[in-house]
This record gives sequence, structure tokens and C-alpha cells, in this order.
Amino acid sequence: MRRVVRAVRTILSLISLFAGMPQARAHELGAIRVQGSFERTGTYRFEISADASHPVPATPSGGSAPAPEVRGIEAAKDPGVAAWLRAVAGAAVVSFDGRPAPSDISVTLPPADPNDPFATAPRPVLLLAGKIPPGAKHSTFRVDLSIGSFPISFHSPGEGQAVYHWQEPGAESEPFDVGKIAEVQTTRVEVIRRYLYLGFTHILPKGLDHILFVLGLFLLSLRLRPLLAQITAFTVAHTLSLALAMLGIVHLSPRIVEPLIAVSIVYVAIENVFARELKKSRVALVFAFGLLHGLGFAGVLSELGLPRSEFVPALLSFNVGVELGQLTVIAVAFLAVGAFRQRSWYTMRVAVPASLAIAAVGLYWAVTRALGLG
Repeated sequence: MRRVVRAVRTILSLISLFAGMPQARAHELGAIRVQGSFERTGTYRFEISADASHPVPATPSGGSAPAPEVRGIEAAKDPGVAAWLRAVAGAAVVSFDGRPAPSDISVTLPPADPNDPFATAPRPVLLLAGKIPPGAKHSTFRVDLSIGSFPISFHSPGEGQAVYHWQEPGAESEPFDVGKIAEVQTTRVEVIRRYLYLGFTHILPKGLDHILFVLGLFLLSLRLRPLLAQITAFTVAHTLSLALAMLGIVHLSPRIVEPLIAVSIVYVAIENVFARELKKSRVALVFAFGLLHGLGFAGVLSELGLPRSEFVPALLSFNVGVELGQLTVIAVAFLAVGAFRQRSWYTMRVAVPASLAIAAVGLYWAVTRALGLG
């Protein structure tokens, strides 16, 4: 009995921790996102989108980041956003062949989407621009700030594919070949590896809402076959909606998708409390919810993009990574409470309390996302 109590306490503690973590924001990619491009005219542009909800970071030495001249900073009307942009501007370094290059720094405001009535106000974007030094072979980028890892992409003219990877703060990015002003070709194996990793990490540790949804499915399914049927339906559904979204066939504003994803978590958790047995109709319901979650995944890939020449392998690899993440969540849950799932008291002492905690977290997310607070 003590083992049961400890297991339940562990689940509830983890859920409470998840609810209070800043990562509870939907599909967070990182404090900043960087897109670098190199033109045939011999110029470069690095566009940096900063998430001003994070505290203004400090330099590794502990002091404040320098504040260089930033044209158009008035576009960032919010003081916190302006402080963020200045901090990043003072810490971002574009280099060619190991030598930092002088950049013209400005702030631009992307136009709002006129076709999306639910679109949020566009975030200001920090722009570093300049000329590629004559004879330069490679370019790198780094940010000397105490922030977490962030996604970065490099592009250049042509029909080749771009380079995408995650970068650690203070570290130089992988060198990008600008000697011929052409995109670096990436092998299919490398594309598969990168998008497998991206899909897996979007569940563990970044996809807290998807983790709670999968745990909700696990708690009511006392036998393995019904659980796998639900997970399969969920995977097929989010793969379908993600593909349609990335092809531009389906589009739904995140202002709608993200609150509905939270509602799906609440529904599954509450059903766990009142359902006496798992009904076959739940597979269809999980499939419908999977379509919503797939549109949520599309937000991630829309930010990073998919290589045009390897669209299908990248898309499938991302979904396989998501599936591996989901199966890992289920495996951990089995290790925690699997030994008690056939006991008569499992539902009332484990499934119901854990489901109520999941419902509470999901309800909090639904409200905050609907109000634009999370």
C-alpha cells in the first residue's frame, strides 16, 4: 500500500510541477528563433524573433548585455520587448571565417495576416544585415546570452535545401558554406535524424500538453490492446492533419487550436473519472482530438520549415519521433503504476486522483490560452 501511495504522490507532484513550469506555454520553441539568409548580391540578413515573456537575460559574465544602436526600436512599444531586443542585439555575433562582421541592426514589424481574423499582433523582429566579406568561405552565428537552446536555420538562393539545427547559447553554430552562395545540401539520412530528434523532443520534454493527453489515455485503459488502439488512432490523426497543414490545405489559427488542445485534455481526464469502462467510441474521439494536436504540431514545423526536396522523409520522421516520445511516456507510466493496474482499488486510488489533477491543469491552460495569457 505504501508503494501505491508513493506512486500516486509522484504522479501528482509531477503534474503540479508541470503546471507551474514556464514550459506550460503551448509549443514553446525557445527564447529566440534565428533565420539567416545569404543573397547573390553579396549581402546577409539574420532575422531574430525573441520571446519577451522570458526575463531579460544576462551575459555569461553576469553583467548586462551591451545596448548598441538599434534603428526602429520604437516598433517594440512594450518596454519588456524593447529590453529583450536590445539584449539580443548586443550579444548576437555574425562571423565569416572566424572573424566577427559589422552588422546594421534594426527592428522590423512583420505585417499581420489579413486572412486570419484571430491572428495575434505580429512580434517585432530584430534584423542584423550587412555585406559578405570578399572571399569569405563560411559563416557562423552565436548569441552570448544566458538563454536556453534555440532553433536556427541558414538559407541561400537556389533550389537546394536549407540547414536547420538547435544551437546552445554562447556556442558557434555549425559553419555555413557561403563560398558559392548556394545552400548546403544535406543527406537524407541527416534530414531523417534531425526531424526524428525534433519530433521526439517536442514530446519529451517540451510537449507537456501532449504528455498529459497521453497519460489520460493510459489511466483508463487497463489492457494493452485498447491503449495501443487509441495511440494508433491519435498518431494517424495528427499525421494526417499535420501533413495537410504543412501542404497549405488546412489552416486554423493557433488562437483556436491551442485552447481546444487543452480542452481535449480536460475531456479525456474527466471521462476517466466518470466512465465505468472503456468504450469503443473513444477511439473515434481520440482520432478527432489527434487532428487538433496535429495542427498544434504544425506550428512547430511552420517556424522551422521543411526542406522542399525532402518534404516527405522529414514529415514522416517528425511523426515517428512524436510516436517514440508518446511510447516513452507510456513506458514510464507503466514503470510507475503498471504493477497495480489490475488491482480492484487502482481506479479509485490511482486513476481518478491523477485524472482530476490532469483535468485541473488542462482547464487552467484552456482558460489562459483562450484569454491570450499562455
